[in-house]
Parts: sequence; structure tokens; C-alpha cells
Amino acid sequence: MTQAPVGQGERILVVDDHEDNLEILRARLSSRGYVVDTARNGLEALAKVHANPPHLILLDVMMPQMDGYEVARRIKNDPTLPFIPIILVTARDSTEDKVEGLDAGADDYLTKPINFPELEARVRSMLRIKRLQDELEQKTRELELANKRLRKLSITDGLTGLFNHRHMHELLHEEFERARRTGRPLAVVMFDLDHFKRVNDTHGHPTGDVVLYETAKILQETAREIDMIGRYGGEEFLALLPDTSESQGRAFAERVRQRVAEHVFRDEATEVRMTISAGVAAYRHPAVDSPGELVRLADAALYHAKRGGRNRVVAASELPVEVLQEFAAS
Repeated sequence: MTQAPVGQGERILVVDDHEDNLEILRARLSSRGYVVDTARNGLEALAKVHANPPHLILLDVMMPQMDGYEVARRIKNDPTLPFIPIILVTARDSTEDKVEGLDAGADDYLTKPINFPELEARVRSMLRIKRLQDELEQKTRELELANKRLRKLSITDGLTGLFNHRHMHELLHEEFERARRTGRPLAVVMFDLDHFKRVNDTHGHPTGDVVLYETAKILQETAREIDMIGRYGGEEFLALLPDTSESQGRAFAERVRQRVAEHVFRDEATEVRMTISAGVAAYRHPAVDSPGELVRLADAALYHAKRGGRNRVVAASELPVEVLQEFAAS
């Protein structure tokens, strides 16, 4: 009775400097359903492995130019290659030879003359390990991707795609400590859309969502790559600007204010014009000694901008003395 092929199309690279050995192994493994490629020396084997990594390598030890130990060592030490089981095939069967081969990275050892049932059993075993390893790596990649997605969801506002309130607080503490440690400035800008409640009351919440989403885009487009922008709550936004003085933070806020004022927010047939107010504070301000105080000072400047008629930017240094005294006493 003819034995049915057992291979699943796995690719095996047979490396040997003797043509007869290559043909015998090719014929035997091909009859078992494996796809067999051959190489006659170590350099040719390495080139084929990099061009199209096989599922398994049968590697002769004694070859000119580069022996099987060195080939195995190079393959196993190459981080660009996937896991490839290597079975060393050699007439050298001393314990020292086997140890040297295993230390070079070989996964199994087969001595000549080859016992073909043993060869096939070892090939099946190594390919089973290869499949398990590939499945594990795939599951690991899927898990890492899922964790990245969960991480992004945990720190992101669902509507605007900006950082959420909780994560902005984490970033605020990190950036404040960095500014304190390095002596570099840190500006904070609090934004608030003017009369936003009217939009929801007049046009409905879907239009309000469009306004929030497009305002977030304006903030992102105006910010630098190192800046951190978040939705602080409702119609409020917070910007953390590293290495930025109060005057530079004020200039950033003014650019945002101008762009919002010029922008037409469209929700299908509905068109809405909006304005935004902003308060700016920076570390080191004499009234600030903590991340919370920095945000409260920016919020006080924002409140003053609202009281002053909205659609304006106010910096902490522009606040009246009595406001700063009240802030320091609170």
C-alpha cells in the first residue's frame, strides 16, 4: 500500500554540499507532501533563507567555506527572521559535536547514515513546534494590538479623538514635573466655546457634536507635534504646551481664536458660526507651585475673558491685581 503524503505544503530547505544527498532527501521529503528547496553551501542557504524563510532547515555540518554551525548561528542571531527550526545532519556524533551544534542554535541533531523513519519523525516534531510557535506569535501580536486599542480608548475622548480629562491630568503632572526639573517653561491654555448651549438648544445635539469635533480639529492643526490637546469637559478644551512661555502660549491661543471665528461649522444644511475664549497661564508664575494651581490660574484667566465679552484671549499676567490676590488667597 502506498503511504499517503503527510506534509501540509510546508517548505523545507535542505543544505548539503553533496548532490546525491540533496536528491535523496528531496525525493523522500517530496513524497511526503513537503515542498523542498536545496542549497549546496552555507552562503547559498543564507541567501535563500532571507529571500523566503522556510518552515524548517535540514543542515549539513561539514561544508566548505562556511560550516553548518556558523550557518545556524547566523540564522538564529538574525532578529529579522522568524523562528525556523534547524536540524543538523552530520556523521559527527560525539557529545562535543552535539553540544557545539545546539549551542550554535540548532533545535535538533540527526546523525548519518540517515534513518529515514527517524528523519521523518523529527521533521514532523520540529514542524509541529514551528506551527505552535507561529500561532503563539500571532496570538501575541493580536494581544498587543488589542492592548494598544484598549489603551487608546482609555485615554481618548470618544467624540473628538482628543485626550480625555483623566489623561490630560496625568500628562499635566508629568509635564509640570519635567518643567520643574529642567527649568523649561510650560504653558497651559484653557478654551471654552462661547454660547455653546445655544447651539444645542437651537440646532440640536448632533450639530453641537459637529462643532465640538471640528473645534478639536482646529486645535490639533494649530498645535505643534509636541503639544498635548484634550477635551476637558463639555465644551472646554485644555492645551499643554511644553517649552512655551506665557506670551507664546497667548499667541497660540490667539491663532486658535481667529481660526474658530473664521470657520463655518456645517451639519448638512445647517451652518453655524462660533467664537471661543481662552485663558493662558505658564509655569513659572509666582502664584503657581503645583499642576492644579497652573490649571486654576488658566481657568481664572478664561473666566476673565468670558466676563470681558468673550471671543478673546486673556493671559494670567493681564489679570487685575485683585483677581490675582483673590487667587493666591484661595
